[in-house]
Parts: sequence; structure tokens; C-alpha cells
Amino acid sequence: MAFTTPVATAPAAPATIHWLREPEDLDRWLAGGEGEFLALDTEFERVSTFFPIPGLVQLGLGSEYCLVDPGVAEQSGEFRRILADADSPKLLYAMSEDLELFRHWLQLEPAGVVDLQIGAALAGAGFSMGYARLVETLFGETLDKSATRSDWVSRPLSAAQERYALDDIRFLAPMYDWVVANLRERNLEQALYDESARFAAELSGQDDPQNHYLKLRGGWTLNPQRQAVLQKLVCWREEESRLRDRPRGRVVADPLLIAMAERLPDSLRALSNIQGLPQPVTRRYGDKILQLIAEGCEADATDLPQIAAPLTREEQAFYKQLKRLIVKAAEAADVPVELLAPRKRLEAVVHQRDLSAGLFTSGWRSQIIAPVREQLEDLLTS
Repeated sequence: MAFTTPVATAPAAPATIHWLREPEDLDRWLAGGEGEFLALDTEFERVSTFFPIPGLVQLGLGSEYCLVDPGVAEQSGEFRRILADADSPKLLYAMSEDLELFRHWLQLEPAGVVDLQIGAALAGAGFSMGYARLVETLFGETLDKSATRSDWVSRPLSAAQERYALDDIRFLAPMYDWVVANLRERNLEQALYDESARFAAELSGQDDPQNHYLKLRGGWTLNPQRQAVLQKLVCWREEESRLRDRPRGRVVADPLLIAMAERLPDSLRALSNIQGLPQPVTRRYGDKILQLIAEGCEADATDLPQIAAPLTREEQAFYKQLKRLIVKAAEAADVPVELLAPRKRLEAVVHQRDLSAGLFTSGWRSQIIAPVREQLEDLLTS
């Protein structure tokens, strides 16, 4: 979809910035907007910690916007209720980090979230388009992004920070109107809600420490027993990172965990001989690591999910054949192929020779690939 001029009217920026300073005020403000979509964004810090540190919450209801300190939002019963209520729609843009913040900060699972970055892609604006670029494209307004990397935890915030934060929610409601109008014309409106819900659920599932080893794609060469060792090590690293509130790589880096599972050291000396392993790691965690390795060696790996292997040369050729048909369908529907068929999803189809493995047999994806489905099925059964 090509844009040459703005296609929507920019919402006016308020003359003053409205702060809600007490939980009771936030409760009343939210209760007064019953039935409205809630525009939502957050600012946070995350440099040397595992968990993001909340810095600010931005909220919009219709033409009203407000800024809220984290301590106020945390104590607001109405804010917590709306976040968890599937029947109270929340508008966000590129929502993954916001949802992670809410899960760890407020210990709740947001529901009823609508990601307008997904919506814009479905509406033909392009895959993974940045918020500022879409605002400029739709509304002809250039946002000042100079406060992006500023300190959101310290107070008071500068006037530039306040304006930046407000701009991050000011356009969400009219952006939603534009997205939905386009999706209705293409019979894809439900796809926005379905895909947003699916994406949120996938993000939540990735939090399980028991499954995190599956993300270490470099461990695919390990046999099942060594992958059981890797699972033990990665699960421990995940828990230690959370306990110490340190980034995973600053506890033990991924390649070192894979090297431990490959070499199976059975002494502190053997452990310390792993190239690149910092001595402080051996001193602090050596005995624990050796214990986990021993436990992993004895664990039953029969039903343990294995890290996905890269495609073989033959599978790569088959992947390209499938991809050509998928691209044809995506282009015909003006939907980014990256959204329709992410590589991981299409690889699952190749491995299992089944379209359902990539969720292509139901929902909006089935609708998009319908013109080429027979050809896809012929390929899969040939």
C-alpha cells in the first residue's frame, strides 16, 4: 500500500500535560471511560537488570490523556482490573516489552490487548513499521524522538519527556480507526484481534524457565541426553538471573552453557578449562553447575522436546518452493509475508509436511493462502 499524502487527521495535542497523582484519581478517571478503548504505553529502564524498571504509564481515553507514576498505577485497583479484563480493549503499539513489564511488575497477565503494529501490517502499511514513521505517514506529523533514551525513572521529568510520552499514545485511537476501516474492507478485522491475542499468549509462554533452552538454537547438535543437561543449566541460569535481577549473559552466556552441556565437565578443574568461562563463574557457581550436569546426565530425556535443527539442503530447497507460493498469496492480499509466514512457522511445515503445523489451516492465514492452498498441499504430498 503506497502513501503519498497523510490519510487521517492528526489529533490535537493538549495545551497542558495532565498527571494523575493518586490511585483514587486514576480509578475514577478510568471508570469514567467505560466502553472506550484504552490507549496504553509505558516507559521503563533496562540496562543492567533482568527485569525492566517501570518509569511511567501513559493512558488515553478518547481525547483525554494522562501520565501516571508507576507507584500510582500499581495501587490502582481499576487499572489492574482493566489490564486483566479481556472485555476491556487496550490499544498498544509493538506491545511485547509492555506486556513483559506488566507481567513482572504487576504480576498479572494483560488480556484484551490490540497491537496496532500488527494491525498496520495487516492493513498493508508494511511489516514491523515503527510508530513514528507510521504517525508521519498517516497524519503528516513528525515526532520528536530526542527523549527516547532519556532517564524515565528519575523525577521530575522534563517538558520534552512529557511531550514525548504523550505523543506515544495521542495517535493510537485514530490509528486504530484507520486500521479497522482498512481491515473491514478486506474481511480481516478479526485477524487483528486473533493475532494480537495469539502473540500475547506466545510471549507469556516464553517466560517458562523449563522451555528457555529451546531458544538456544546453537544447541541443536547436542544429543537428547546433553540437551537434558542444557535444559537443567538454562533453567538454573534463568532462575539465578531473576533472583539477582541481572541479564542472562551477565550470569553465564549462552555459548558457555552449550559448551558445558557438550563437554560434560565432572570437576572444577575440567569446568575451568572451558574456553572463555570467567573464573568468578567457576568460583561462585562451580559446584552448582557440576551438580546440574550430573543430574542432567541421569535425567530421562525420552520425551524431552529437542531444539529445532536447521533445515538440510534438501529441506531448504523444499522450503523455497513453499515460500514462493506463500509470497504469491501474501502479495495478492497485500499482507507482509513476514507476518503471514514467519520462518519458524514455515520451517515447522517443512519438518512435519503439514500446513496445520504452521497454523495455516484455520483463521486469517487460511483465508490468505486459499488461492494457493491446493498447490501447497500438492507439494506437501508429492
